Amino acid sequence: MAVLGSWAYSTGLWTVGRSVFRTVSRPSLCSACRYQAKRYLLTEDILKLHDFQTKKLTTLYQIHGKKDLYFRGLEEKLQKNGIILKDELKTLLHLCQTPADVEFAKQVIYRYHEDNKNVIYGDFRFGPVFLRLCYELDLEDTAFAILKDQSLGGFFSDCTSYNILMDMLFTKGQYERASEVLVQMRNNKVKFSKETYILAFAICYKLNNLESCEICTTLLEEIEMNGGPIPRQAFSFAIAFALKRNEVSKAKSIFSQIINTDSKLCNNLNLLINLHDDLVEDALYLLEAATENIGSRFVKKPEFLEEVIALIGKKVQNTELHARFNLIYTKLQNSQQITTLTLDELLCFTPHEHKHSLNSMNRKKINHRTFRSLQSSLLLE
Repeated sequence: MAVLGSWAYSTGLWTVGRSVFRTVSRPSLCSACRYQAKRYLLTEDILKLHDFQTKKLTTLYQIHGKKDLYFRGLEEKLQKNGIILKDELKTLLHLCQTPADVEFAKQVIYRYHEDNKNVIYGDFRFGPVFLRLCYELDLEDTAFAILKDQSLGGFFSDCTSYNILMDMLFTKGQYERASEVLVQMRNNKVKFSKETYILAFAICYKLNNLESCEICTTLLEEIEMNGGPIPRQAFSFAIAFALKRNEVSKAKSIFSQIINTDSKLCNNLNLLINLHDDLVEDALYLLEAATENIGSRFVKKPEFLEEVIALIGKKVQNTELHARFNLIYTKLQNSQQITTLTLDELLCFTPHEHKHSLNSMNRKKINHRTFRSLQSSLLLE
């Protein structure tokens, strides 16, 4: 079992002690299956794995089978202490296909950063590209080690790199490691995105210990102080975490901050809050209201988790509310409003991507024979 070091909050930064981790093994999958299996918290418009893989194919085509020659050329540059150009590193990262290729790319990254660490890279960021490469090849150990390396300070200065690594570790059940990445991000003063908050509260929820409780509390206090749009999924993880620790008033406070509670997840969390607060009749009232006006097929029917319904049933057992519960349960069952999904499964879903029709129309099309853009330009990172 991994042991997480003690957390402390001082001068606006978190610090964490050294930890020992156990890697969670996973069965081998084909590329397509593995890609789908990994999708939990980040949408494709953040991960951009499909775009990354398409760019790799485009780059391979442009090299015209001279990948080995390209690698040898860069190796000679390393030996002769030559200057690595930005486009050379960019191309290299899109040519890597094996762990050995990635190890060589790491050498080039260190040399490139040594020569350019005092230079602003511009709009292009190498961090997300390297992390997508590690994500694709299941190289979380490599990604974790290089992102934690302080000698590469500034190379991973964007929130996307940290988010991708946290998502990768989260999907593999390596929550302690994911929390270290979160702390590293905080200590490096990288601004949190809305996806970071989802990942942060998800990690805290999974760890469920005093250290993660401290992180969760600190983030909630900062959100309350600074404001800003926080995704409903992030608040949902925080609510579930508070209920895990039987902090009902805290869960109710977080729930009150959700602007739109019209969702399956919010409905079930609301039920759980009432149950933890011993407001069983209020929970029954919510279920009764959900059974009304369900005749029209155009009206979206609220759904409830079987495990939550079972908790209510246990609460009313041997009470005068039992008959009322049975009647409600029958109505919900007949109208197919009870799902076998667990709360954990409902929490750990991939959010819907927000795509606009105009963006779809303007998206560059790729010739599937040559993998060249039909607009005669490479795909952007």
